Amino acid sequence: MHGEYKVPGGKLVVVDLDAEDGVLRNVRVAGDFFLEPDEAIAAIDGALEGAPADTDASGLAARIDAALPPGTEMFGLTSEGIGVAVRRALAHATDWTDYDWQLVHDGPQSPALHMALDEVITAEVAAGVRPPTLRVWEWGAPTVVIGSFQSLRNEVDLDAAERHGITVVRRISGGGAMFIEPGNTITYSLSVPDALVSGLSFADSYAYLDDWVLGALGDMGVKAWYQPLNDIATDAGKIAGAAQKRLAGGGQGAVLHHVTMAYDIDADKMLEVLRIGREKLSDKGTKSAKKRVDPLRRQTGLPREAVIERMIDSFRGRYGLTDGGVSGQEMARARELAAGKFGTAEWTARVP
Repeated sequence: MHGEYKVPGGKLVVVDLDAEDGVLRNVRVAGDFFLEPDEAIAAIDGALEGAPADTDASGLAARIDAALPPGTEMFGLTSEGIGVAVRRALAHATDWTDYDWQLVHDGPQSPALHMALDEVITAEVAAGVRPPTLRVWEWGAPTVVIGSFQSLRNEVDLDAAERHGITVVRRISGGGAMFIEPGNTITYSLSVPDALVSGLSFADSYAYLDDWVLGALGDMGVKAWYQPLNDIATDAGKIAGAAQKRLAGGGQGAVLHHVTMAYDIDADKMLEVLRIGREKLSDKGTKSAKKRVDPLRRQTGLPREAVIERMIDSFRGRYGLTDGGVSGQEMARARELAAGKFGTAEWTARVP
């Protein structure tokens, strides 16, 4: 069995092994990481040899830590990352390059239709009838998107939203509210087979699915990192938030992973519309919501369109990406969902 895992912000870990009679055998760890002293690699292999095959990543990491020679230095590598690579090998996880990725980047759509397209496209990937898809959104209207389990009245000042002409919609994934203005926001979705994240914890899958965008931001001069559970941050502040939803299917099952990034922001308007409580601000270690977000416009100095183009080019360069689109059947289904679900008061206020 073969497993690979790129440590977030680090290097690639590759593990080859067998599982015999419920334990790990013939374990070999490799990769483009740096490790001192040389004998540490043999110690890692030895620590994993004979481990129960059902040991989780943390348990495997503990075995490795206990076996490392004194003074061992790891660069681009962690014991936990090795444990994750082992779990991915045992789960027969796939890799990004195992798939033919498709790009969908259409013109502006209504907020409700965007919510519906996420569900429809991911369901198609889950059923095995659509390739894994990167969809870059263009917004047709200012919007507040609330998480699947958030209280509408606790999160949004509906009077202020109406005053500013802002539509409120509820997505199928969890997480917090997003304040959207079409020219100030960059949003994308990944709809991927669940085999791509096999062997990863729910938390680890967030960083794994957005490692490519951290690289793209780095190429634009923005040093960014994943801040658990679901933020992308820089020294200057948060620039993005992510959310996920797992969908079962008749084929393979799929994960919807979508991210909203602040290209620019009208912080005063955001504070009028969103009810951001003191506890949430305190939890982030800040005194003002305005200081929580630092937009990409200031950090990159690039037009929004150029940022999107560079992100797409980065993904294409890493994994390959074919230009595609939403089929007529998919769009028809999405329009039905937008009208019958995502555009209805019953869905938006399902948690009042």
